[in-house]
Amino acid sequence: MRVFTEAQRFTQWWLSVILIATFAIVLVTSYNTYQEIAKDSNAVLSLIASNIITPLVILLIYGLKLKTKINEQGIFYGFWPFHLKMKNIAWSQIEKIYVREYNPILEYGGWGYKFSFNKRGKAYTTKGNIGIQIEFKDGKKMLLGTQKRVEAESVINSYKYI
Repeated sequence: MRVFTEAQRFTQWWLSVILIATFAIVLVTSYNTYQEIAKDSNAVLSLIASNIITPLVILLIYGLKLKTKINEQGIFYGFWPFHLKMKNIAWSQIEKIYVREYNPILEYGGWGYKFSFNKRGKAYTTKGNIGIQIEFKDGKKMLLGTQKRVEAESVINSYKYI
């Protein structure tokens, strides 16, 4: 029995720079404007909300985790926190499966949980440009990002024609 497992997170340096800069801007703006709005309770509540929501969004982004597992039963995937349990795709549901290069920006509008309006289907990705393309018997498509191309291809090819 061959098994492929992978867990990925958003770990790009440029994303960290953007998130830290965003948080810094919120803090500096809050500090600079507090004296001016201290008497307006609605404005103060908005300021407090932005100082709570911004780090929560940053933690959510850092907490996102794409898990993939391929074994004799099929493909299991989960994009936490959107999927609390791994989803299962049985081999019998798959028409075609292969590993391919893709353009995250042009094909799906970036990384993350995406869907395409031009029949490319859903995509679950965190980084890079390599994905496991799944074409279902019902005509739908899905792409699971991977950083382990060779391992994924090897395991997929061992189960592909079950």
